[in-house]
Amino acid sequence: MPQLDEFEIRMLDVLQRDGRKAVSELAQEIGLSTTPCARRFEALQGAGIIKGFAAVLSRRALGLTVEVFIQVRLVSHSDGSPESFIAAVQRMDEVSSCWTMTGDHDFLLHVMVPSVDDLNAFVMHRLMRLPGVRDVHTQLVLQNIKGPGHVPLSHLR
Repeated sequence: MPQLDEFEIRMLDVLQRDGRKAVSELAQEIGLSTTPCARRFEALQGAGIIKGFAAVLSRRALGLTVEVFIQVRLVSHSDGSPESFIAAVQRMDEVSSCWTMTGDHDFLLHVMVPSVDDLNAFVMHRLMRLPGVRDVHTQLVLQNIKGPGHVPLSHLR
């Protein structure tokens, strides 16, 4: 675990809320002058703690009204199926996130599509037809209460 001081932790907290904040504003908010703040910012990027900055888009405003989590179980883990599945999922624009899991299913996918018909087409004609897929379990999101999430920082203090 990295050894971060209180300034760096506050910097990360501020940047998670507003990644477009200018270094001079960031410095003022965390109680440093601009040059040391800029040095710490660059060091956090260099260490891979700050991975980048991106716009947060509204899926609904973009017409993606159906959000689902899909659990996928493979037939086998010894025939190259996991690698093949991962490569296929990485090419699927509808899949915003994918995790390998412990338990009854091997993968958890976060998927966004315009309609239930599009979800049906995605699951039945693309996902289920991938080599090695044994079964899928789909859970429709009714309401997103919190997220996309921030990275908790309290354990660093």
